[in-house]
Amino acid sequence: MRKNETSPGATMPPEDASNETIRHFVQTAHAVDLAAWLAELPQDLAQEQILALAQPRQAETFSYLSLDVQAALARRLGRRELAEIVTRMEADDRVDLFNHLTPEEQQRLLRDLAQEEREDIRRLSAYAEETAGAIMTSDYATLATSMSAHEAIEVLRREAPEKETIYRSYVLDADRRLIGSVRLVELILAGTDTLIAEIMDPDPMAVTLDTDQEEVARLIARYDLTALPVIDEHGRLVGIITRDDAEDVMQRETTEDFQKIATVIPFSQSIREAGKSVLYKKRIFWLALLVFGNLFSGAGIAFFEETILAYVALVFFLPLLIDSGGNAGSQAATLMVRALATGDAALKDWRDLILRELTIATALGATMALIVSPIGLLRGGSDIALVVSLTMMLVVIVGSLVGMSLPFLLSRLRLDPATASAPLITTISDVVGVLIYFSLATSILGP
Repeated sequence: MRKNETSPGATMPPEDASNETIRHFVQTAHAVDLAAWLAELPQDLAQEQILALAQPRQAETFSYLSLDVQAALARRLGRRELAEIVTRMEADDRVDLFNHLTPEEQQRLLRDLAQEEREDIRRLSAYAEETAGAIMTSDYATLATSMSAHEAIEVLRREAPEKETIYRSYVLDADRRLIGSVRLVELILAGTDTLIAEIMDPDPMAVTLDTDQEEVARLIARYDLTALPVIDEHGRLVGIITRDDAEDVMQRETTEDFQKIATVIPFSQSIREAGKSVLYKKRIFWLALLVFGNLFSGAGIAFFEETILAYVALVFFLPLLIDSGGNAGSQAATLMVRALATGDAALKDWRDLILRELTIATALGATMALIVSPIGLLRGGSDIALVVSLTMMLVVIVGSLVGMSLPFLLSRLRLDPATASAPLITTISDVVGVLIYFSLATSILGP
């Protein structure tokens, strides 16, 4: 998606704004602000406002709407109006919309488009989701090694309105294989007769069609790239991924990770747009599953019923202890999930990180044991204080090691480490904490 580079417009008009105020806002607002305002309107009014826009602005504003809103409006627009908007959209944006339509709507839209756009959509929509091929655009600038800097600038001047970016152009051979790239600033600074072959970077970074989109986003962020070319198995250039699209990927992936950390099955809509049934379905599975996990905690408590009846003071410390283990585990898991997601840690680092976590967790557990021991003395005496202190130290160590290990284990099994979520870690830590606590109590205090 090519971002609008104009200045932001006026503040969004209030609900009771005059027609003149609305007209001024529609004419001057940044496309992002205009799209946000249109999303709040009833669909028939939003349709009227979009159709009233100049055609280039129609496509730009339409692209900033969420896909759900785009699809809803696409169903209300006339076939001709929709085809005109889709034709003017950036290649990657129109493919996103196309993939959000039903098969019948897709076929109807394809019939209304020119052959060039139709073939482009079919090609880009064929790539697997969450790969470089699925998020690339075919709107890129190409040059030949035999061109002079002056000729190249003239070519870019003609092609600029139709391209995603011209800050970096790509040099291809006769078979469209990527053999170099050149920045716009280098063309401007070069002598007019300087050949592209003399100033191009002969070894540009590139990814393949099946490269994971997260890896693409990491490369763009790490090397501060404006765009990253995508090549096929023969080295031919098939598309580029721009920085703003990579940032969109990272935002979606981060949102998905947060949803998984909260034991919510990921969903693509915003929480405001998601229906009640969607939110229910995405949340109920893990909530119901964790209920059964918590039954093990109840079974552990029931097993040590005699110890609990003999030392009722133990019950006072139960929530404190098992919550501390869960909290420590959640901290460790969150740190590790993020490290794995950003590439700061890898599977090969497991041993070193676990050993380091053991040292840190021991220090954390000892500190928390010191904090809780005076309360144990006041509530139950020295024996209770000993049980509580030892339990605190052990549950923090165990919780931290479990929280650190689960993301690695899931990664090893080729599962998303974000599934090692806080509620899941807490449930495991609860069960282990109950067993540790009452086992120590039974051993030290007797039945």
